[in-house]
Amino acid sequence: MEHKEVYLLSKDINDNIKHFNSVLNTNDSFDIVHREIEIAGKKACLYCVEGLSKSELMERILDFMMGAGNDKLPQSADEVAKRMIPYGGAGTIKDSSDIVTNVLTGISVLFIDGYDVAFTIDCREYPARGVEEPAKDRVMRGSRDGFVETLVCNTAMIRRRIRTPDLRMEIYKVGESSKTDIALCYMGERVDKAFLEDIRNRIKTMKVDALTMNQESFAEMLYRSRWINPFPKFKYSERPDATAACILDGSVAVLIDNSPAAMILPGSIFDIAEEADDYYFPPVTGTYLRLSRIMINILTVFLTPTWLLLISNPQLMPKWLEFTFIKDTVNIPVVLQFLILEFSIDGLRLAAINTPNMLSTPLSVMAALIIGDFAASSGWFNKEAMLYMAFVAIANYVQVSFELGYALKFMRLIMLVLTAAFNEIGYITGVVFVFVCIFNNKTVSGKNYLYPLIPFNKRKLIRRIFRVNIRSVNRS
Repeated sequence: MEHKEVYLLSKDINDNIKHFNSVLNTNDSFDIVHREIEIAGKKACLYCVEGLSKSELMERILDFMMGAGNDKLPQSADEVAKRMIPYGGAGTIKDSSDIVTNVLTGISVLFIDGYDVAFTIDCREYPARGVEEPAKDRVMRGSRDGFVETLVCNTAMIRRRIRTPDLRMEIYKVGESSKTDIALCYMGERVDKAFLEDIRNRIKTMKVDALTMNQESFAEMLYRSRWINPFPKFKYSERPDATAACILDGSVAVLIDNSPAAMILPGSIFDIAEEADDYYFPPVTGTYLRLSRIMINILTVFLTPTWLLLISNPQLMPKWLEFTFIKDTVNIPVVLQFLILEFSIDGLRLAAINTPNMLSTPLSVMAALIIGDFAASSGWFNKEAMLYMAFVAIANYVQVSFELGYALKFMRLIMLVLTAAFNEIGYITGVVFVFVCIFNNKTVSGKNYLYPLIPFNKRKLIRRIFRVNIRSVNRS
């Protein structure tokens, strides 16, 4: 539990040491270091967390301060911070709760006898992996770096791409226990001011002990209503170039410490369906890639329910599609075949995530042989059903968003069940249900999920569907 006692710093350093040793539990926590030293003939004590600070830099700072001998220290604490601590990240602090938070976030805190303030030395260095390209969000062209779990590193990668003082980055702390750092990144002259203020107010009024599941916990706290609708309200990106492009378009990017992805607000279905490859190729190629992805996403929802409807009602089947009828004996109803294959594909996906890399290739070959050949020859599945489900399973990966992929999957399952149960009426009901789920959805800013189609904005809709020349974008 967080320490609630209000403590006023004393000029007697022994009182301060006794208090903060108790609050920080230094006797029980080996990684919280407190070292008593002498500076200019006065007793001092340093608090820091081992592993979260640059030890070599800290040693050099302490060597300089301890080498001051018996020189008289300035009476002003601010003067001590300026003259005696040779580091740009030095400052002073008086609030005891802020001191505890600073220590636990990796900032070194120094107490000197005779001063009723603490001196902060921000030489944090969080453990971080390399900024290699994200495994899921790859591109054929473009930069090969990606976000990591360190907030400062992520903001630096965005700042590197947008070199203007109009880029603002506000920092907040959320969580009574976790004190998780959250950064809002936006362009001051391009962002929707009312929407930005609304996001600020939501963050400031969040009452949560900790963001246990990181971005998902934050998302559920930020947007609380109608989570039954599976279509995602946010766009996630692990690419700093794509995030910078969204910020330049007027969006707000939310970066959360310990999360290697940016949450981009607000997010319509057109925003979520966009990919970086659309912009790394010429306009004609980018437009083709975008339109192909839109058409394939539509096919993943309607292909199997439409085929089920047609084979159940041969009179509706066009003659040029009669070859798609099932030739072999149907031992299990086609709708059950589809449902079993849907769940089997998800099972294989989960198994692939948890499979060690050294075993992934042989197990994938084994799964393909067993499910692909033996399942069809054994009579469980018909070849036609497996063909269409194979297309749907592969087509789900044409877009990056897992959330959008599963939303489309849920719509497909509902349409399959309704079509099998109520035939033509069920199919029409399923189509209406899909469009109602999309039309009635709202972004975090309150706009329609299909904006700029609803409400209609011709210029922005053309930009969402077609990859226009960059000069046209600048003129607009």
